[in-house]
Amino acid sequence: MFLLISQNLPHRRFSSVYSSFLIAKNRLQTQRMSMSLTPSNQASAPPTPRPSASLVIINERNEVLMVQRNPQASSFAGVTVFPGGNFDKKQESSLKMTAIREAFEESGLLIARPSDNLSRIPSDDVLDEARFAVHGQKTTFQQFINEYNLVADAESLLPFTTWITPKEAPRRFHTQFYVTFLPGTSASGFMAGSKQERLPKPDGGQEVIAARFIRPDEALAEFNARKITFMPPQFYILYTLSNILRSATNTFEERVAVQRLSSGYFGRMVFNPRRLAQPQSSPDASTVLTYEGDETRGGFPGRLHRAVVKMGKGGITTAITLHRNFDIFTEIEPHVFDVSSKL
Repeated sequence: MFLLISQNLPHRRFSSVYSSFLIAKNRLQTQRMSMSLTPSNQASAPPTPRPSASLVIINERNEVLMVQRNPQASSFAGVTVFPGGNFDKKQESSLKMTAIREAFEESGLLIARPSDNLSRIPSDDVLDEARFAVHGQKTTFQQFINEYNLVADAESLLPFTTWITPKEAPRRFHTQFYVTFLPGTSASGFMAGSKQERLPKPDGGQEVIAARFIRPDEALAEFNARKITFMPPQFYILYTLSNILRSATNTFEERVAVQRLSSGYFGRMVFNPRRLAQPQSSPDASTVLTYEGDETRGGFPGRLHRAVVKMGKGGITTAITLHRNFDIFTEIEPHVFDVSSKL
């Protein structure tokens, strides 16, 4: 009996140790699985796009206002853009006011009118002093226009597409683009109010280093010659306007065409650019960005709505070719565009 017990004792000890090992192993696996499911170990979610606005200002010579961003800027360094920036809930209550304020800060152009017949647009010196004060947060834009009995001409801003930065970008923006004309022509019924065109001036290099009016086709030519750089939204809008603003001075028909786009499906389009997968063996270093309405994004077979983009250092574009084989006035498929914000 003693011998039998002595022979079974090592087996029992082994079973006990092995069971303890299995229990410890299971606990470790459970802990690892739990850690892998915690937010800190999951793939980080894309940053939420910041609400922003940008304003396309067209003068009577069919030129658009463009500003060049500071090469040291944290985003879009050195890129030529339309005036614009982030929504500031402390300063404004709408994206239209954001667009007007940012245009004033970056170029000195004030999209406003006197609130009564006794008031006047301030002198250039006063405007320049005010724009730096607003930018430096010494005063708010609303306080400035109230002081001089002015009203921001928000009614003249026409929506002209919305763009949301792709999810893989480190900084994302949900940008509403607007278009407006200088000077206002209230007699035509196209816009209310009036605006004073001043020679645009950069803001001393704080955000932009250059500001100027340039015709859309000339701006595109400079981009193609690599004299300036654009991002896809600016290229898309300039390309669209270059096919409308053809006269030496803008005509009533051209203004109405822009208004038609704004009030139609075009003005309400929300762009969420997506990369189109390409064969790995493809020698082309370019990226294809598809837009809503492309045949790969819910559009009819054969429908193209995409841009072929080549990138340089820092993700700045060096070449863009737009493929859009439908009439933006009559052939936009509304079901493929979500007019809500796809954040």
